Amino acid sequence: MSLFDAFRLDGKRVLVVGGATGMGAAAAELAQDAGAEVVVMDFAEVTLAGAKAIHVNLAEKASIDTAMAECGGPVHVLLSCAGVADGTPGIERINFVGHRYMIDQLIAGGMLGRGAAIGFISSAAGLGWEANLEEIKELLAISDWDESVAWIEAHNKADYFNTKQIICAYVASQAFPFQKQGIRINAICPGPTDTPLAQANKEMWLEFGADYRAEAGVEAATALEQAYPLIFLCSDAAAAVNGIIMITDSGYISSGITGSFPAATEAANFLLGRY
Repeated sequence: MSLFDAFRLDGKRVLVVGGATGMGAAAAELAQDAGAEVVVMDFAEVTLAGAKAIHVNLAEKASIDTAMAECGGPVHVLLSCAGVADGTPGIERINFVGHRYMIDQLIAGGMLGRGAAIGFISSAAGLGWEANLEEIKELLAISDWDESVAWIEAHNKADYFNTKQIICAYVASQAFPFQKQGIRINAICPGPTDTPLAQANKEMWLEFGADYRAEAGVEAATALEQAYPLIFLCSDAAAAVNGIIMITDSGYISSGITGSFPAATEAANFLLGRY
């Protein structure tokens, strides 16, 4: 045993929801390499050797129930990585409602208990959540699946930008109640990252901040580079870290806030809701 073992996941069972491709797939592979038993749920085909693969459609409650029954417990680490872009039917369920429902059911069923950790993948698009917190709290107070979907639709938030803000608000708001149950919850907010989903929306997602990266001498992040902080947040090494939204964007937002890269200031203020 060594002090550094706290960064590993030996003896832990890790459930990666949305782990077939992109950042989720990188996180699943990294968790496995860190010593965990890995279960991957996804709508797409799972190809990670050695992982238990379970089909799930996060837009359908019955599919989630079936997937959880197949997974069983315990779950020591839950990585909520699945997400879709604008134009996808059921985006509000896939990006948030389905994830929250699964978390609630895992906890209620005793599968996700004391000592567990939850890690969400949000987005830089969700960073302005504080400005809309009071409105989002209305949604977070609703536990029913159908009522949650209806609220999101009625408030015109069934899109990528708003669902990512909802995730950030959810993570921050659950820090205390989950901590009382011995469960930590955190999220990362990636900047542009080279994944299949980003490539499918390349003009908007990968061009963002290109001027900053060119001048700083860095590339868009790889999926693995985003998986590293996500896995860390769910390891015992991050035992004191709870309810945070970690920005993983190579410094773009910070450089905009401080004006060290003035071309990023307008975008940073917009994303942070500072008008």
